[in-house]
Amino acid sequence: MSFSDAPDALQGGGMGWRPADRLPELFVRALSAMKPGEVSDILRSPAGFHIVRINDQRGGKAGPGVVAQTHVRHILVRTNELVSESDALRKLNILRERIRQGADFAELARLNSDDASAARGGDLGWITGGDTVPDFERAMNALRIKEVSEPVRSPFGYHLIQVLERRAADLPEDRKRLQARRVLGARRADEAYEEWVRQLRDRAYVEYRLDDR
Repeated sequence: MSFSDAPDALQGGGMGWRPADRLPELFVRALSAMKPGEVSDILRSPAGFHIVRINDQRGGKAGPGVVAQTHVRHILVRTNELVSESDALRKLNILRERIRQGADFAELARLNSDDASAARGGDLGWITGGDTVPDFERAMNALRIKEVSEPVRSPFGYHLIQVLERRAADLPEDRKRLQARRVLGARRADEAYEEWVRQLRDRAYVEYRLDDR
């Protein structure tokens, strides 16, 4: 779930979309009982006083430590001095057509993929969001089960991607710790920014003049 806060002098009133774990605990407690369009009571924090408003909210509520995972395999063709982009695309389009006509994806991956996963038929196992590069992940997330993608470009070359399964799974303990450190770091950065803004306001000098008539 994400929230947008009430007016801020430097940002025209919005913090943009923020997951709840990127907001100060004070805001989260207040917002958890609110609906879009509602405005909170006055809240006090070390940075000053706040009024927050939910402009909109999106996303479902997942259980703690539960993540979406995708079981995926691919065929990679790397480009280099000998293999041009057009060569890679031509090869993958031929392989894709063979798969559509009934050829075995895993066998074609073993024979044609330039990735270390070729020995496993291109199988990358279960992928969690953030495990792979954005171009690959976007294409993977757009596929239906068993569907084979068009050639997808990434920093590694060109891929054919096939999604085998999807599931919701418990996040491993080491990933939970890493995620917690990232969230804590992001929250501290947000709080440091708020403190910087407060100091700017405190140091601001405004002079009002009345024109002599």
